Amino acid sequence: MQKIILYYKFTPIADPAVMRLWQKTLCEKLELKGRILISKHGINGTVGGDIDAVKAYVKETKSYAGFKGTQFKWSDGERDHFPRLSVKVRDEIVAFGAGDELKVDEHGVVGGGKHLKPEQVHELVKNRGDDVIFFDGRNAYEAAVGKFKNAIVPDTRTSKDFLDELAGDKYADIKDKPVVTYCTGGIRCEILSSLMKNRGFKEVYQIDGGIVKYGETYKDEGLWEGSLYVFDDRMGVKFSDKSKDIGECIHCQAKTSNYENCALASCNDLVLICETCKQEPEKLYHTQQCSQQNKLVTTA
Repeated sequence: MQKIILYYKFTPIADPAVMRLWQKTLCEKLELKGRILISKHGINGTVGGDIDAVKAYVKETKSYAGFKGTQFKWSDGERDHFPRLSVKVRDEIVAFGAGDELKVDEHGVVGGGKHLKPEQVHELVKNRGDDVIFFDGRNAYEAAVGKFKNAIVPDTRTSKDFLDELAGDKYADIKDKPVVTYCTGGIRCEILSSLMKNRGFKEVYQIDGGIVKYGETYKDEGLWEGSLYVFDDRMGVKFSDKSKDIGECIHCQAKTSNYENCALASCNDLVLICETCKQEPEKLYHTQQCSQQNKLVTTA
């Protein structure tokens, strides 16, 4: 049996290069594949492999004092959902472009939003009703296939877009309301909630463990709707057989959660396309321009 784990930990790392070497050697020894990013702020990883190997990885990683309290989120999947093992050092473990603004100590992000367990999220909504604002901390294409009901979905394609998105008065009307940020596993909201508080949002929360933990708790019986986009070749996971599709096929507008890579090799965009339209090769392009460009490439 194989499993995939998703995790992060914000903690000061004095020598990210040494940490990278340790993590790379450990994963290679255990024959794990996945992606791990390390910076002076901490670590962010998703790896998969044989369940005993993954358990050994978790035990060894938590042996480092700074990673002792790391939460590892388990999901179904296999080593080969990842093309290779990638362990890199970056300025940020999530590229918000806010490396100098973000402050981290041994307890995590300084000045971030208050963590709420899934049950506490429901309690907040019960007590505060429509005043509670859900704010998507992911990118718009992720939210297209799954989100919290009535959530605000910012106009973002990458995490770096949030700095411009939060500038000015676009969200002035919600700065005094309880705002619950959410993202896949929680890591982006650690940073986003801190940025929001720095920009005048008064009452900011984040879902502890992100959508993954919420889905484990309530599956499709709570406030979540749709599927969860993930960054491996599965592209999406559903929490139960009651999950409904909320995304729309770019061609026929049928409900779907299916993403495909654009058929143009040089295009990095995704195509949200239903299973019926997917059977027509000429429709597997992000835009008409991609289709035309591919014809030029293949006939050259």
